[in-house]
Amino acid sequence: MIILAVTFAYFYFRSAPLRVHAGRVERGPIRSMVSTNGKVEPIQNFEAHAPIATTVKRLLVKEGDHVRKGELLLELDAADVRSQAARAEAQVKTAAAEQAELKTGGTQEELIALNTQLAKAKSARAAAQQNLDALRRLQQQGAASPGEVQVAEQVLQNAQADVTQAEQKKKDRYSQPEVAKIQSQATEAQAAYDAAEDTLAKSEVRAPFDGIVYSLPVKLGGFVQAGDLLLQAADLSRVLVRAFVDEPDIARLRRDQKVEITWDAIPGRIWTGTLATVPSIVKPRQNRNVGETTCIVDNDDLKLLPNVNVGVSIIAAEHDHVLTLQRDALHADDTAPFVYSIVGNRLHRQPVQISLLNLTRVEITSGLAEGAVVALSSDDGRPLTDGAAVKIVP
Repeated sequence: MIILAVTFAYFYFRSAPLRVHAGRVERGPIRSMVSTNGKVEPIQNFEAHAPIATTVKRLLVKEGDHVRKGELLLELDAADVRSQAARAEAQVKTAAAEQAELKTGGTQEELIALNTQLAKAKSARAAAQQNLDALRRLQQQGAASPGEVQVAEQVLQNAQADVTQAEQKKKDRYSQPEVAKIQSQATEAQAAYDAAEDTLAKSEVRAPFDGIVYSLPVKLGGFVQAGDLLLQAADLSRVLVRAFVDEPDIARLRRDQKVEITWDAIPGRIWTGTLATVPSIVKPRQNRNVGETTCIVDNDDLKLLPNVNVGVSIIAAEHDHVLTLQRDALHADDTAPFVYSIVGNRLHRQPVQISLLNLTRVEITSGLAEGAVVALSSDDGRPLTDGAAVKIVP
């Protein structure tokens, strides 16, 4: 009895029409897209870091504030640095005075003393010369001895040596080691002053351009170490989105392709941009082989924020006003793609040629006309076969 029932059911279902879901060939647009995730980065970014260990003296902004170029945002306590700058400035002036002395040969008081010493030495030399000349005349007359002339000659030589020494002292007032030391001190003083001035400048943080303060990890009166991040600001009217594309999709990418960006925090909002760079190398990233891409996105409403994760859809190709069909209607074997069109309540295997396809639809370039009805799947999971009788169900 059981065998008869099974046999009856087999022949009944075999002869009963297949209940199938169907789709229709429609004319419209189709896109081929490369989808991945990305992260937003500012194109024009500014970071301020503490130049010294100190406290936050003034805090004039908060996160999310729009700021103008040149606006004072934050000020650190720099009293110690101002004292250092004053001392360094004094050292610079002292070094400048010493360098001026190098060029002139000494201070005004030293120059007067040297000139006086030289004048005395020249006067003594002139007197020694006159005395020697007189003794030589007397020697010729027999009134002076050779010994007296020799003594006068020695006195003249000594006087000449004094003149030479005074002239050399005036000409070379400083030795080479002294000159090197003064120049080194001048260089060190200027470097200390420049460093202090640079620290003072960095102690007042001003906006370098119009933008938004998007990160402010410090508080008024809080202590910061040298190098600590004070704030981050950016011009967010245009942002960069960095994304990683799987290796099989890289060949589909071209510069200037349209890109659509979505963010879960604002459902339904789409930002558009263009692909700025395509991958030049493939590298492992977690368990994927990927290439890095970037795109520039207009962000006029300033909603996209730095460092947020976004969805990235790159439009690899797009056709308008073409014949399309649901992708699950498409079949393939060793010959060519085909579909099961429904003609007179029966399935008809129909070869087709296709172009673009995405996750849901496929472009039909030949084999089907607009409005043609095509089987998608059977209601009970039975396979579709050429010539099978069918009944379309919702």
